[in-house]
Amino acid sequence: MSPRSQAGFTTASLVFILVVLGALGAAMALFTQRQHMGSAAELSAARAYQAAHAGLEWASFEVLRKPLPPAAAPACFGTTQLSFAPATDATLSDFTVTVFCARTPASGTVSDGATTLVFYELTAVACNQPVGGACPAGATPSATYVERSLSRRVAR
Repeated sequence: MSPRSQAGFTTASLVFILVVLGALGAAMALFTQRQHMGSAAELSAARAYQAAHAGLEWASFEVLRKPLPPAAAPACFGTTQLSFAPATDATLSDFTVTVFCARTPASGTVSDGATTLVFYELTAVACNQPVGGACPAGATPSATYVERSLSRRVAR
């Protein structure tokens, strides 16, 4: 073979290797990007859980701290939105928590022998993109939307 025909073969091999390496580089970049997006989503999910848990703790405190009026059960506070101020907790500052409270049964109290109990169903919904200042989002959420909902039943 002449050196001229070998040069063409080397050029074709070089182009093939560059295309394969370019495809591998693009695949690695895509894989790395998806890994970072997955990690960010997991972190946001954990923060949303913590925000919802904080909302439940606040709601439990609100329901259980108030003294019982004579011969009456305290009412729920209804629906409340909580926002975390950056000065107090920067890790939850982009989350809004909507807390719902309902008495169960709605008719009033439940007696257990001589003890009269009032049950409250508390639900906290935390999200990072509230609609109208409240969670859950009513519209179709974006790809970075995160929401967590936690419930608790307390009695007093």
